[in-house]
Amino acid sequence: MLIGAALSAWLTYAQVPDWSSRATLAHQNDLSDFSSRENIYQLPVMRWRTRITDGKKHALIYPISITPLLIPYEPIKYFFEAPRGTPLRRWLFEGMQDIAKMDQLDDLFKWLGLHSYPKTASENFSQIPELSPTYKNFRLGATIIEQNEAKGLTFSCAACHSGQLFGKTILGLTNRFPRSNEFFLYGKTGSPYVSPELFHLGLKATVAEKKMLEKSIDSMKWVKIKKPLALGLDTSLAQVGLSLALRADDEYATQIKQTKKKHPLETEPADSKPAVWWNLKYKTRWLSDGSIISGNPVFTNFLWNEIGRGTNLHELESWLQNHPKVVEELTTMLFATKAPQYWEILPIEKIDVERARRGEKHFQQSCQKCHGEYQKAWSSEGAERLSLSEYLSTTKVIYHAKTPVINVGTDPQRYQGMNYFYEGLNKLKISKMSGTVVVPQKGYVPPPLVGIWARWPYFHNNSIPNLCQLMTPPAERVTRYWSGEAINPETDFDEECNGYPLGDKAPESWKTKDHLYETKIKGLSNQGHYERIFTDANGQEKYTKTEKRELIEFLKTL
Repeated sequence: MLIGAALSAWLTYAQVPDWSSRATLAHQNDLSDFSSRENIYQLPVMRWRTRITDGKKHALIYPISITPLLIPYEPIKYFFEAPRGTPLRRWLFEGMQDIAKMDQLDDLFKWLGLHSYPKTASENFSQIPELSPTYKNFRLGATIIEQNEAKGLTFSCAACHSGQLFGKTILGLTNRFPRSNEFFLYGKTGSPYVSPELFHLGLKATVAEKKMLEKSIDSMKWVKIKKPLALGLDTSLAQVGLSLALRADDEYATQIKQTKKKHPLETEPADSKPAVWWNLKYKTRWLSDGSIISGNPVFTNFLWNEIGRGTNLHELESWLQNHPKVVEELTTMLFATKAPQYWEILPIEKIDVERARRGEKHFQQSCQKCHGEYQKAWSSEGAERLSLSEYLSTTKVIYHAKTPVINVGTDPQRYQGMNYFYEGLNKLKISKMSGTVVVPQKGYVPPPLVGIWARWPYFHNNSIPNLCQLMTPPAERVTRYWSGEAINPETDFDEECNGYPLGDKAPESWKTKDHLYETKIKGLSNQGHYERIFTDANGQEKYTKTEKRELIEFLKTL
């Protein structure tokens, strides 16, 4: 356990969490408040806060300095600023119509779905730290890594796990429209046709930048990528499985070309959306399907991410052994992430307090068993003396001692996808050293519902556009909808249903091919999560339309 030992040595005066499959969260009688897991290593307060800040920097600036898939920064910047009509630009952009229209590097960042750094204190909800001047004109997730006297461009965790919600920049929120998989696909498709020599001469690249490009092209041989089924979804699971299959079946996934049969993930979809970070503190299993039953999720993320980037695992092992501080800081930050409360983003007066209190009873009857208990300040002694925001707040979250996996009939493609490559992952030396174990599941984790109001669309595959649709019988749910950014709460948000406005209420600017979601496509089904939840044993409806609206109002307060 070299990696674990190195991390333990770094964590002086800290409590090392139990990342094993035996881990359980203390029951409510043993732990006064589950939110203490926000300080996952039980660090002294000042040290904890410092670690959170440092962890945010790692989330914003990708920390694995040996990662091989890097785009030489200065040449690509020069390339984007070159006139559209230049022969080199025309040749390289042939077949990449979206990118061909771009005139500056920021256009690429915007197309990738990256959000701007907050410009004012009021926008900076997550207290994103100030970075070096290099990042002054960058967007969240864009990263510069220096290798052998060349600067390379890559993308960090924040590219998929940050967003803007009605003017607030939130780290740990799902990016509703990430395009990193599509960008990788462009790179994979185009890399065999890129001449390093032409790159060197035509884009004024240095010898070091030329070598960086050559290394990236070579690394791409070990990467296989799929385009997501819909904008807003991620195919990283397939990218890991397909990329792993290109390598030898040994403990270092040695980069020796294999002649193998067609891999199931080439045709079987297993898409899902990037998860929010603030739920980590309540769980003992990771991923939407709970298939990682053991191990620090940061180790797992680094390993899988680097398999999907063509990294030599001997080099990654050495990097992880030498950088336990990075792992600890990022882990500390992830577990400390907080969900945005409704009233921190939108006017608190929009919440109907009495309706929400009636909705609490429906929640306790139909949702609490799977999604956890949420004790409200309005039930506490002296609640009448509290301010409105204090009155609406949740004072205690009691989730499962051991995170469950439940099959409620939602689209199975994502959890089935893990069956195709988990054995290869468990065999890896790094997995064994870090205690990471993957076991395929049948179903999904019923997630804690803290901040549920902020993370529409719903289900792991984004197939449910708002909470009204979640509470609609599956046969009556819409089969298509338009998606868009959360910019204007008056036009981009259905206040009553909490989520995307549908039909004629959807803004005209959303109605493009990219933003159309079709639930009839395999892997995008919107069925399930209804029987025995909103119906009784005889299939009869439990709740009226009014009562369902009360339940939605309660969910807004979580």
